[in-house]
Amino acid sequence: MNDDIIAQSQVLPPLAQRMRPRTLEEYVGQRHLVGPHCVLSNMIQSGNLSSFILWGPPGVGKTTLARIVSNHLGREFNTMSAVSSGVKDVREVIDRSRNARMFSGGKTPVLFIDEIHRFSKAQQDALLGAVEDGTILLVAATTENPSFEVITPLLSRCQVFVLQSLDVQDLQILLDRALAYDELLSKLPVKVESTGALFRQSGGDARKLFGILEMVVNASESRDGIVISDETVTACLSSTTATYDKDGEMHYDIISAFIKSVRGSDPNAAVYYMARMLAGGEDPLFIARRMCILAAEDIGLANPNALLLANATFQICHQIGMPEARIPLSECAIYLASSPKSNSAIIAIDKALATAKQTDDAPVPLYLRNAPTKLMEQLGYADGYKYAHDYPGHFVDLEFMPEALSGTVFYEPQPNKSEDVLKNRLDSLWPKYKK
Repeated sequence: MNDDIIAQSQVLPPLAQRMRPRTLEEYVGQRHLVGPHCVLSNMIQSGNLSSFILWGPPGVGKTTLARIVSNHLGREFNTMSAVSSGVKDVREVIDRSRNARMFSGGKTPVLFIDEIHRFSKAQQDALLGAVEDGTILLVAATTENPSFEVITPLLSRCQVFVLQSLDVQDLQILLDRALAYDELLSKLPVKVESTGALFRQSGGDARKLFGILEMVVNASESRDGIVISDETVTACLSSTTATYDKDGEMHYDIISAFIKSVRGSDPNAAVYYMARMLAGGEDPLFIARRMCILAAEDIGLANPNALLLANATFQICHQIGMPEARIPLSECAIYLASSPKSNSAIIAIDKALATAKQTDDAPVPLYLRNAPTKLMEQLGYADGYKYAHDYPGHFVDLEFMPEALSGTVFYEPQPNKSEDVLKNRLDSLWPKYKK
């Protein structure tokens, strides 16, 4: 490479920072939110904006979108990191925002909070009054489901916008722009031969795309031309040490391997991947939540106790924290991985949901309806209902499905010791459903 360009690269900010969009027109991705006539673009254009939370994976433009909103509205932009800020910092920012609003013609300052899922309940409580009375326009970003991580009163005062990983078309646009317009890369003889490995390793993350691109360019020994190809990307990445990044692609790779190891009944692999996450600083509650999902989705009725243990593990980890939480986490992971598996519950509810969407007007049989008024009784509501506890075995043969769905089967027990018991009972009660 040219020595002047090398020297320049040492003083410039990272490529991802240099290529950060400043306007909505430059923004790439999230067309369902910021495309023409879409919800967020309409709100920005009208200036009628309320507090909102941006939920999505890393590198998809959450912080960038928050800054663009603030710039477009001409608002003061304050930013806080949930990692390093306390309640005192929150109150100081709110006080500054209140004063700034007085001297800016009533324009509400924007407070951007990155990683709001890391805010404690007390910190989130401190925001409530300022959000409600319009002292601040809260814009927050999170990689975790806000339903679990944001307190209900604050969540009810914010809209939630879901951001998606960038697709290949988005990544291609970003690559082309960087090579054509970046003050450093546009001066270099870069040749793109293939992009499969580059886009695959980026994982829909713009920051990662730019980081890999910079890495390949900086690692090139050729002065005549820099080649971006599957081979050069793979060679460059294989020469670096893989570390667990709880905000990056490795986070998703490791949790995926953990989930699949538990589902595949391999307790050794499950504990190993859990150890990788814990050693990398992963939130133990994140792991515990995933085990609750695993217990319901993959073990289910083959061992109903699994869900009880997973939920207990989540509560215990919440109470004791690390490093002690590693022990119940390990116990639960080993138990789940060693347990018999069944996905009959998720199959049943997904079938039922699909049917419910197609038959949402199917009338409930009159004898199953509630009859709180005299008129409803006269119309036959609840007439003919048979109370199961009045019959032998606390069971009565009655049609509970809407007439159009009579005989429909959603739950099909799978072959395991626990569901064999359920199957035998259901077969004896409902021989018409027996297979």
